[in-house]
Amino acid sequence: MTVTLGHNQYGKAETRVVRVYRDSDPHEIVDYNVSVALSGDFEEIHRTGDNSNCLTTDATKNTVNAFAKEYSEAARQPESFGIALAKHFVDDTAPVTRARIKLEMYPWKRLSHDGTPHPHAFARDGGYVRTATVTYDGTNLWVVSGVQDYVVLKTTDSEFWGYLQDKYTTLKPTHDRVMATSVTGQWWHTDTEADWNKSYDSAVATMSSVFAGHHSLALQQTMFAMGEAMIAEQPEIGEVRFSLPNKHHFVIDLSPYGLENPNEVFHADDRPYGFIEGTIHNDLHKDTAPGNQAFDPGQGW
Repeated sequence: MTVTLGHNQYGKAETRVVRVYRDSDPHEIVDYNVSVALSGDFEEIHRTGDNSNCLTTDATKNTVNAFAKEYSEAARQPESFGIALAKHFVDDTAPVTRARIKLEMYPWKRLSHDGTPHPHAFARDGGYVRTATVTYDGTNLWVVSGVQDYVVLKTTDSEFWGYLQDKYTTLKPTHDRVMATSVTGQWWHTDTEADWNKSYDSAVATMSSVFAGHHSLALQQTMFAMGEAMIAEQPEIGEVRFSLPNKHHFVIDLSPYGLENPNEVFHADDRPYGFIEGTIHNDLHKDTAPGNQAFDPGQGW
């Protein structure tokens, strides 16, 4: 019997680095959680314990911290920071043939003092987390932007009816419901030299506008409409992926207390929940889509 080594990767996960830009007033700040995963010529590390091709995970952590200073302009945006790191690990480290850099960026907003924005005081904006995943193999560069923990809700303009019925179906059709979800979205850029901040702000604004204004017959329908609009707004986006947990809000029966409840009081049920996932392709780029290798696999990295 023989065994072989399959796909493997290693690196340092969740290096927290905060970069303060003091070269102008007001100060600017970026706050990252960076995970590095390296693949390459690591057969002997696994088979014999020969570590001569092993770049230590401690070195990858140190590189992230150093690049926040050394490549300060790139570090202003998660996509460009990820590109700088990925290219370094592959181009400058011989055994490494592929690098995947996953970044979570925590937004901060400026505090006010005496009615005006303060130049160097901030509050964490917990409305969402900005993400980026950069993958580079020495030839191909894939850049995927994203958002996670973006909780949105609409109090009406959502229906759900006409679905398949079987003997286990107890859900009642509705033509007026609360629809809420926590958006995890990722979108692949075919242009690797985009204005990342402008592109990101536009993508989030577009998905938000569609969610707000779309009369929904299903969360799946709204998901598709969001991705379709993002691609229409930015045709260089080649693919959009969503994971949307349905954050159920059930109308509470207040009749035992002699009260009517015309969709005003709800129980927010955290589990179990419907889980909706989907991919919206830009057919102009469908044949060159990178597949899962460019996207965050969602397994702790």
